[in-house]
Amino acid sequence: MEETLLNEIRKMQPELALIRQDIHAHPETAMNEIRTAALVANKLKEWGVTVTEGVGGLGVVGMLTSNTPGSRSIGLRADMDALELIEKNDLPYVSTNSGVMHACGHDGHTTMLLGAAKYLAENRDSFCGIVYFVFQPAEEKLDGAIRMIADKLFDRFPMDAIYGQHNWPHIGIGQFAIRPGPMMAAADTWTVIFRGTGGHGAAPHLATDVTVVLAQFLLSLQTIVSRNISPIDTAV
Repeated sequence: MEETLLNEIRKMQPELALIRQDIHAHPETAMNEIRTAALVANKLKEWGVTVTEGVGGLGVVGMLTSNTPGSRSIGLRADMDALELIEKNDLPYVSTNSGVMHACGHDGHTTMLLGAAKYLAENRDSFCGIVYFVFQPAEEKLDGAIRMIADKLFDRFPMDAIYGQHNWPHIGIGQFAIRPGPMMAAADTWTVIFRGTGGHGAAPHLATDVTVVLAQFLLSLQTIVSRNISPIDTAV
């Protein structure tokens, strides 16, 4: 079974490589993944997967039912957005969108999930139940998942479990790293406003200089991980 699976994946590799290079050459930032979402939807439809577009704005969800009846359902998730960075290389599939590039590997994530969808669509006897393929926009902006969930992702597509993964250059080809609980740090954004009063350089005691306060604040932030987080836990 394992060798058969690997052989089937190897057969798909040339097609998937072209898909990944196409996505890489046409990167789109968070909530601008119009072309990428359309490419994903068209490929899924081509392979016989039921497609729902516009989930949470630009999210795409594919649904595949096995030939063998089953009551379980799982979700497989990938992100689609790129970063606002300049790509400096001479690859034939270098970014054609100035100032935007796939520097975090989401072109690879999207392609891998498309590969899983293609394989399972061609081998519906290999599993029992339903598989949902969730393509998420705006991972880098931190609100893509929130948008899809707010659009009732899990009500419209009930899943017993959902799995995501991220490429990691330090792990060998063909290897996976897993652990119980959180695998990577989450991110959040917040705003701090420092308010001061203006003055004259000759009379600093009559002003409130927020520059010093801000500098102290930034330095103090660096002690959170070293002094307020357990060394057993992961934080950045």
